[in-house]
Amino acid sequence: MLNDLNRDKLREECGVAGVYHSNLSGDAAKSLYRCLYSLQHRGQESAGIAAADGRQIHFHKEMGLVPEVFNEEILKGLKGHIGIGHVRYSTTGDSKVANAQPLAVRYRGGSIALAHNGNLVNAAELRDRLEEDGVIFQTTIDTEVIANLIARFSSKGIVNAIEGTMDMIRGAYTLVLITEDCLIGIRDPYGLRPLCLGKSEDGYVLASESCALDVIDAQYIRDVKPGEVIIIDKSGLKSKQVQEANRRAFCIFEYIYFARPDSIIDGTSIYAARKNAGRILAEEHPVDADLVIAVPDTSIPAAIGYAEASGIPFGEGLIKNRYIGRTFIQPEQELRETSVRLKLNPLKHNISGRRIVMIDDSIVRGTTSRQIVNSLRMAGAREVHLRISSPPVTYGCHFGIDTPDREQLIGAAKTIEQIRMAVGADSLGYLSTEGLIRSTGRQAEHLCLACFTGEYPMEVPTAGNKNVFEIRQQNKTND
Repeated sequence: MLNDLNRDKLREECGVAGVYHSNLSGDAAKSLYRCLYSLQHRGQESAGIAAADGRQIHFHKEMGLVPEVFNEEILKGLKGHIGIGHVRYSTTGDSKVANAQPLAVRYRGGSIALAHNGNLVNAAELRDRLEEDGVIFQTTIDTEVIANLIARFSSKGIVNAIEGTMDMIRGAYTLVLITEDCLIGIRDPYGLRPLCLGKSEDGYVLASESCALDVIDAQYIRDVKPGEVIIIDKSGLKSKQVQEANRRAFCIFEYIYFARPDSIIDGTSIYAARKNAGRILAEEHPVDADLVIAVPDTSIPAAIGYAEASGIPFGEGLIKNRYIGRTFIQPEQELRETSVRLKLNPLKHNISGRRIVMIDDSIVRGTTSRQIVNSLRMAGAREVHLRISSPPVTYGCHFGIDTPDREQLIGAAKTIEQIRMAVGADSLGYLSTEGLIRSTGRQAEHLCLACFTGEYPMEVPTAGNKNVFEIRQQNKTND
């Protein structure tokens, strides 16, 4: 069972990376291993790498963290100067190795391997049509729908096959794909999920975040444009603008929580955006207090910003146990109730006798916030003022973020005063939607804010807050 701390956060999406070495002796797998290590925060259930040597595609994927899945021997077996990698947290489909990525598909014209970050809103419909035409699926993930569509259109050439596929799929996606001799990057026309382009010493790199470029000494060039297809082969890099949406809709939670603070996405520093959010939060919800603390780690920049704007000192108040894994087995109720204390422990020396401002990036169910506030009081805090660097989460996501059902979202079920009482804080203040937008330096019409407003950038399934594809596949499995 996942611990309470993990279950009370919106769960990460996935991370993708692609590498093209111009030197045919280049080791794509080794580079990808380092890239995936940098993207581990985006998915901790499975990892995989596929590499191509000009003639064939070799791949390996397993459940677990990157260093658990790969060792030197396995990496040596993934020969090739071109490759893609993936770290996954399952938002659709079961958590099992068959659903790990990249997916490798053989078709009449050759082979492709594909890795996907995002979620299709019409995957169920497309899968039904493909199954009616005799296609047999091996997984329960929407990525296989994309792979089969590309294979189906392959007689027109790989780029035309991708264009035909993009005309059919709807939703959020960034894709990295390899054939035997080229690397391709694709971003959906709304730009919901991130994908950046970098230049290495002897080739190019594609990755979900720029932090993956840094670790292999690649230079950030730019972000892949919404609706753009990047093709990299022996002749160099080519770009084709395949689709245009009527608006952009980049996921706001990349700024709030998902991305690493040292990443730059669409030209914006994640660290700077989070720090700005903290400053604006201090303007919107000031309070008399003695110390500003953060719920580590994603809330630290916002806490620093709040402290600077308010003049209240910033200090450590919660010590994170970094040796508890992504899943912590809790067979007894007593352990489940103490899971937060096992991962976050108050620093009594800084807390006792003081009025505390605790900064967190979001409240989902409220169970973690309640336990942390209680632990601060037990450590001697005179007052605990909770400040959240995002608005209340009131709607589910259909684009690749694992959100609870809406009735489990405390922001949808309770008023702010009711939430304050439920978590036991002396006061509670959320950053306004306008303040959050201002913190990013971007225009509202370039962001997806649906988890706060319920206004989705495209038509979405209506069967609850879970993706219809996931529900239908679960029903088939249960049958």
